[in-house]
Amino acid sequence: MTNETLKINKKSWDQAAERFYGRNPLPEYGPLAPTEDDLHLFGDVRSLKMLEIGCGSGHSLKYLDQRGAGEIWGLDLSSKQIESAKALLVNSSSPVMLFESPMEQNPGIPADYFDVVFSIYAIGWTTNLDKTLKNVHHYLKSGGVFIFSWEHPMYNRIKAENGALIMDKSYHEEGAYQHIAWNQPAIMQQYKLSTYINLLIENGFAIEKVIEDVSLTEEDIQRHANKWYSYEKTKAIPAAVIIKCRKL
Repeated sequence: MTNETLKINKKSWDQAAERFYGRNPLPEYGPLAPTEDDLHLFGDVRSLKMLEIGCGSGHSLKYLDQRGAGEIWGLDLSSKQIESAKALLVNSSSPVMLFESPMEQNPGIPADYFDVVFSIYAIGWTTNLDKTLKNVHHYLKSGGVFIFSWEHPMYNRIKAENGALIMDKSYHEEGAYQHIAWNQPAIMQQYKLSTYINLLIENGFAIEKVIEDVSLTEEDIQRHANKWYSYEKTKAIPAAVIIKCRKL
């Protein structure tokens, strides 16, 4: 099922790429979540070697290039996303390396090389979280930082209906699911927050921060409001979780 899921998701992302061009890149961590301007998880990135897992259209890499990153690398499953990223980053000050590849596979990325590996709202697309985290650990230097954000595990287990919040899916249920908010077939992975934390620990990471805060300014609400992300739901449940950890 893994290869079939990757084929489905690649096709879906190639079709949807334009719709997601430049959506929620750094300094954003995701819809209705605090930003890097609030959290300062990356700190000074000047001269650092940085790799993005699920780089999409390349806007987060551009943000880091503008802040003086030493090298910017990215990989993404979608050929359309990689094409967009290449076009966006063509005049970057930093050296750029981009790979069209699933995050579960290593397309030729060096080991023990990166100061920072990060992923902005992409990690839930992996078909094998354990393998993806092993790859991240492999890419990082000793003491290197891994920062990622994803939809909070509680968010799609609860729906807002007629002014009430209804839990319509067990929190204990994990595994693949087809996301109802996508126009095309798209298969994501559902994990408990404890699963993320325990797999990070098992794969040799020390967790430094887990952030479940929300940002519900008027600007945030207007920019992100849609059928899936809403003020009413997010004021009760975090839309995103953000984790910073370090390779031991």
